[in-house]
Amino acid sequence: MTIKWVDSLEVALALIEQYPEQDPMVIRFTDLRDWVLALDEFSDDPKHCSERILEAIQQCWIEEM
Repeated sequence: MTIKWVDSLEVALALIEQYPEQDPMVIRFTDLRDWVLALDEFSDDPKHCSERILEAIQQCWIEEM
């Protein structure tokens, strides 16, 4: 299964699995973007990333924690 920028919940779940000790409340968006791009399941154009998308991913991550 591949995930894209618009799959906020799926991205957040993959990040929780990859970084279980990370507090999503204190993450910098530059780090978040890099971590998403590094996910094995992730397959999307890095240029399609925006602050709004990163906020949505962060919010899903917070809600799932």
